[in-house]
Amino acid sequence: MDTALPETLRLETRDAVAVLHLARPEKRNALDDKTVRGVEDFFRHLSPGIGAVVLAAEGDHFCAGLDLSEMTERSAIEGVAHSQMWHRAFAEIEHGPVPVIAALKGAVVGGGLELAAAAHIRVAEESTFYALPEGQRGLFVGGGASVRVPRLIGVSRMMDMMLTGRRYDAQDGERIGLSQYVVADGTGVDVAVELASRISQNAAQTNFAVTQALPLIAEANPREGYLMESLMAALAQGTDDAKRRMNDFLAGKAAKVGRP
Repeated sequence: MDTALPETLRLETRDAVAVLHLARPEKRNALDDKTVRGVEDFFRHLSPGIGAVVLAAEGDHFCAGLDLSEMTERSAIEGVAHSQMWHRAFAEIEHGPVPVIAALKGAVVGGGLELAAAAHIRVAEESTFYALPEGQRGLFVGGGASVRVPRLIGVSRMMDMMLTGRRYDAQDGERIGLSQYVVADGTGVDVAVELASRISQNAAQTNFAVTQALPLIAEANPREGYLMESLMAALAQGTDDAKRRMNDFLAGKAAKVGRP
């Protein structure tokens, strides 16, 4: 990337996979403004050779949410601006050029869940737990949770989390849709990188269609959805890359489904 990362973020590259670590373990990786802006800059200036990104974290916890020590006497308009800054940053993840996998462990709480929900796939270690404690602190979510989390688990479950302080562990989180995988403690990053490596080998047009077009199609009314699907299918299959891959498959050169 062309811009320097703050010291609260650490980057490593594994072939075509970038692994971006939250690096504030002493704060349980709570998100301060500097870190959120660093995440935005990273995804906005992603290197062209990167095919997928893994969001990870140092220490025992993925992210304990907003750094409450930064909360000052904001006016209402300043609060709106702060929330929209988080929206812009996390939109770079959700609507960026490559698929993003979050490797979760320990606390995935408040703003940490908002960050995780912006990723396209979530891998949770067994230590993972989820919560939205804003309701007990006189607050309301401001980093996109009210849009993204209900799409994953439904409005009623999110209401329950906020009104009662309910926590979900890793297994129940997978059951209700907060993650797609549960893995042994200490293996989350490796599993996420393995998935990201496989994803990075997909055709770029397919990854774009799945991460950018599919969510819009799913939210559209059926008539519009079917049309968007037809247009996306035609665009994808018309690329030289798709034709080459299909020819390889017909010639028996392509890997079998479910195999590396």
